[in-house]
Amino acid sequence: MRLNSPKINIMHKACMKASKSMIRDFGEIEKLQVSTKGPGDFVTAADKKSEKIIIEELLKAHPDYGILSEEAGEINKDNKNHRWIIDPIDGTMNFLNGIPQFAISIGYEEKGEIISGIIFDPIKDEMFFAEKGNGAFLNNSRMRVSNKKKLKDSILVTGGPKFGSKKREEIFKHYVKISNNVDSSIRKFGSASLDIAYVACGRFDGFWQWELNYWDIAAGLVILREAGGYVDFFDSNQKLPNKKNIIASNSNIHQELKDSLLKKNIE
Repeated sequence: MRLNSPKINIMHKACMKASKSMIRDFGEIEKLQVSTKGPGDFVTAADKKSEKIIIEELLKAHPDYGILSEEAGEINKDNKNHRWIIDPIDGTMNFLNGIPQFAISIGYEEKGEIISGIIFDPIKDEMFFAEKGNGAFLNNSRMRVSNKKKLKDSILVTGGPKFGSKKREEIFKHYVKISNNVDSSIRKFGSASLDIAYVACGRFDGFWQWELNYWDIAAGLVILREAGGYVDFFDSNQKLPNKKNIIASNSNIHQELKDSLLKKNIE
């Protein structure tokens, strides 16, 4: 694997260390599925264990850096100029059900901009990573977005909505509208970080989703951009800065996907 910088090295080390226990824990899920208690408590423990390992590694390297993480919240919150953004298991419901589609996601943010990121799929042993200005890579290979030119020919992926979402009906209307504009069916894989990584390497052509957490997508922002893709946010809620509605795609279909989603006359 090609490592671009000290930051990428640090994130890589944290991912590899956390993934060892995660893979062991994933192997236990099938047994837990048949228990009366179910795997819920076990998965919560696995999530926190992975997060603890990652945070310890990152703080060992930079004790003063800020951290924003799904379970632990904010650490060193006064340091906004240098900050790690962590999702220890993105795709928890997949993990919970023994589905091998989840990832560790770590982004490094400097003065409000994500400049380095890693998304690691420990089951498939796929490491997506990028650093601003240095390109995006999947393991040892440079990666680029697809060259699809029309929305109707594209493979798209999305996720949500959550059951309690106030935007639930609007989100479904967008889904129906987009699905009527593409010849291929829309995929829903359950891990936003991997969805973006798959757009970056050309497996998918575009992705959109409402009400994601910042830690779900932070690493993917730099990875996709360095792979030649475009990212936009829409309908932001200033009171909830860590909630994001996102459109991400290759450069060719981006405007068409964006126009389809953001037109107000949704029927």
